[in-house]
Amino acid sequence: MLRQLVIRDVVLIDRLTLDFGDGLGVLTGETGAGKSILLDSLGLALGMRADSGLVRAAQDAAAVTAAFELGPDHPAVPLLDAAGVEQEAGEPLLFRRTLKADGGSRAFLGGAPVPASTLREVGASLVEIHGQHDDRGLLNPKGHRGLLDSFGKVRTDAVQRAWTRLTDLRQELDQLRRSQEDADRDRDFLEHSVEELRKLRPEEGEEEALAEKRAAMKQFARITDDLDGLQELFTGSEGGLSQLRQAARRLERVGDAHPLLAEALAALDRAIIDASEAEDKVERARTELDFSPDDLEAAEARLFELRGIARKHRVEPDQLRHLLIQMEEALESAAGGSARIAELERSLDVAEADYHAAAAALTEARQAAAARLDAAVAAELAPLKLEAARFRTVVSPGEPGPAGADRVEFEVSTNPGAPFGALIKIASGGELSRFILALKVALAEEGGASTMIFDEIDRGVGGAVASAIGDRLARLATRSQLLVVTHSPQVAARARHHYRIEKSHGADGTRTTVRLLSADERREEIARMLSGAEVTEEARAQAARLLETV
Repeated sequence: MLRQLVIRDVVLIDRLTLDFGDGLGVLTGETGAGKSILLDSLGLALGMRADSGLVRAAQDAAAVTAAFELGPDHPAVPLLDAAGVEQEAGEPLLFRRTLKADGGSRAFLGGAPVPASTLREVGASLVEIHGQHDDRGLLNPKGHRGLLDSFGKVRTDAVQRAWTRLTDLRQELDQLRRSQEDADRDRDFLEHSVEELRKLRPEEGEEEALAEKRAAMKQFARITDDLDGLQELFTGSEGGLSQLRQAARRLERVGDAHPLLAEALAALDRAIIDASEAEDKVERARTELDFSPDDLEAAEARLFELRGIARKHRVEPDQLRHLLIQMEEALESAAGGSARIAELERSLDVAEADYHAAAAALTEARQAAAARLDAAVAAELAPLKLEAARFRTVVSPGEPGPAGADRVEFEVSTNPGAPFGALIKIASGGELSRFILALKVALAEEGGASTMIFDEIDRGVGGAVASAIGDRLARLATRSQLLVVTHSPQVAARARHHYRIEKSHGADGTRTTVRLLSADERREEIARMLSGAEVTEEARAQAARLLETV
């Protein structure tokens, strides 16, 4: 709730600090004293439009700070978290707004700079301001459904679950249908590609092996003449190995003639063995490297086919096997997609029926709650001098969603036979404030903002009606903090805290001040409200009686 308001250089206020307590507080004063300045100042702190006309004359800037007390479970807490505003437990939450004479403004929340929109969003969870020209709170049809649900303790859990199931199925079905359309559109291509790849039978690593084999065969083709020449040198009649063997046979015949000849024969034997081994290896190499032109042509054709199909599908040749598996799975999925779509469509039909059944039950609950709310508001209208008026809660078909398929709007008729219409369009200024009060009283158990401000809710009424207004405001104040700008002594007498707004004129200009009244000062102020400019003893006595009866 609002604990303090600090105002600097706003219109007629130069320096003002106001502390607020729990329950009902009233602000009174003569017409023109500056009551609207207080509301404009609070509105500025809460992020309302910054009008440079609020800056006090001859000053460069104005500033307003509002301090609020809120508990750990207050609806404003998640809003602060979302805005990145850190709030110390037990410390007041500070709204601060500065406004320059040239129109520039800055906003701060909890000491941190924020957009003015953040002040408005968080402030709306803390304060409701109801005035003759108020277009928020109870006057906004967007919030009427939530208010009705709170009043009637209407549960929306079943509808929310049914809506979640319904939307999940719709999304899954839409996605599957798109996939099926893509699959059907690509079916011919997939079938042709799968047939082509199955016929090709690509293997991982095949392209590298073929490239190596092809390179080896091409290399063998280049060294064939050299190998043939080597074979001739080894095996021909004039080949080296043949001549070594002839030389060895001759040395065998003369080897006994001298020791050196025997050694020469042994060397020749070793050379023949080594040469024979070399001949065998050359022959084996030729055998292993030998290929036919058909082999090279087949390897090249296979390699080019692998690479060509890989380029066609924009993958590496080693990925063709995996691509075939993917395409086979896509074809299989497409084949089973129709069956899955049919299954989902049946589930969707059931989910839609479940949702409509839950939404219909919710509509019935809302209609029952609407009847109770209409009766509760009607009971408040006559004491507020609105006995000719009628109030109704209209539950009509709306856009289906997680909170049902209902549109809820509060409507009034202010005269017998007059058509119903929206509150803000039908009710006059004074009637509007009293309708809001009647609604607030009817909805009181469901709470709302922790601080409510009513601006001249008693305009144009007096006597018993003013007493009824004061009684209802006092009842509301047992659950929330209420600040009321009033001209009614009956309302002022019900307050726990009474502030007087005064305007003074001096050499340095006109100033507006606000002060909390003592008990004696309260009686004097209420007497002034009863009697006018001249306070009589009779008025003081009547003021005392008013204070005693509350």
